[in-house]
Amino acid sequence: MSELRGIYTLWRREVKRFSRERTRFVSSFVQPLLWLIIFGTGLGSSLHGSMVGLNYQEFIFPGIIGQTLLFTSMFMGISVIWDRQFGFLKEILVAPISRISIFSGKMLGVSTDSMIQGLIVLMLGFLIGVHVTLSMVIAVLPLMLLITLGMVCIGLTLASFMSSLESYGTIMTFVNLPMFLLSGALFPVNSLPSWLKWVVYFNPLTYGVDALRAVILSGAYMSPFSIQVDVLYLLIFDAVMILVGSYAFSLRK
Repeated sequence: MSELRGIYTLWRREVKRFSRERTRFVSSFVQPLLWLIIFGTGLGSSLHGSMVGLNYQEFIFPGIIGQTLLFTSMFMGISVIWDRQFGFLKEILVAPISRISIFSGKMLGVSTDSMIQGLIVLMLGFLIGVHVTLSMVIAVLPLMLLITLGMVCIGLTLASFMSSLESYGTIMTFVNLPMFLLSGALFPVNSLPSWLKWVVYFNPLTYGVDALRAVILSGAYMSPFSIQVDVLYLLIFDAVMILVGSYAFSLRK
């Protein structure tokens, strides 16, 4: 019971911290809107007629959701560095709960924050003609969770080895941008050259975006993978990253 109480406490702390920072809710609207309206409209006009059954804004919409989940999950890893600098992490590490429970509490808390922002972006779908239904939201939620868990673990693992905010910011940008740009979020994967396809296929976010696109766009999108392959890849990726992240936290003194 003490382990579960510790996980719940850390989860609640992360969620309460997120709910009190209202600027994050504003950024949840502004940044995706900029991508959808400016980038989607500008590039979409040059690709007019190249996609059958949907426009470019609809095509990149699931990718923008994936971007929101990725960037939020990775950015929230910075909370580990903040906690270390203010001494809170030291107090957690000496608490009578396991390091795995500490890692799990932060992972679930940050994942919840990321999913809230992802849901906010999903609700913006009506602006570009995407019909958001209750059944779609129910189907998308577990996919969002699968995406965020692995990405959060990457952020927490990197942050556990970083000593400054500047270092983490540099590494985060180095990881974030390639994962996003090579996920098929902004362009169809099928049209890529073969050497680049292998890089895209190795990227876990590719499968997350593909699963979101298959559910949100339904029959209007021809997926290069089946939903089963997407989910299986994400499950394996999450399991590996949870093990790696838990081990990284166990090394903290």
